Amino acid sequence: MAATQITKVNRYWPKGTLKWYWVPTIADINAPTRAELDAGVDLSREVAAYEGWTTSSNFENAPDVNSRFVSKVAADIEAEDSSLTMYADPSGSDARTLMSRGEEGNIVRFGGGDVPGRKMDVFPVEVGSVSKPFEMDAVPVCTFQFAITAEPAEDVAVPA
Repeated sequence: MAATQITKVNRYWPKGTLKWYWVPTIADINAPTRAELDAGVDLSREVAAYEGWTTSSNFENAPDVNSRFVSKVAADIEAEDSSLTMYADPSGSDARTLMSRGEEGNIVRFGGGDVPGRKMDVFPVEVGSVSKPFEMDAVPVCTFQFAITAEPAEDVAVPA
């Protein structure tokens, strides 16, 4: 008998679907409420680019003195350096008013949109820096670098 095939997924293009929220307070990041998410700010329309927002595991050698083979064990989990690059307004009335250096809160990423039952990731963060790399021939942006301060809640169901 052959192995059971994995269920085919509905493939999609994230541009226009992916959502990013800044949510200052979430009591339990593993179960955010609709009221907590609605109290946040949808950053999506102003996000020009993003980097990081993933976790990875370190692996450590676990040798056995009775074997030449050296196995590995999953060790620490780390969050990648993460940032959001957002459009700047000449008056400064942009994301800088929400997320200044040292501000703590949560970045919520909805990979399939803010749709009940779909999945989201919640990253507890501190804003580490806000840089303004002005260039002569480019639309001005601000790059917000974040320290992910606790283990993210990944693949949490979006509440109704």
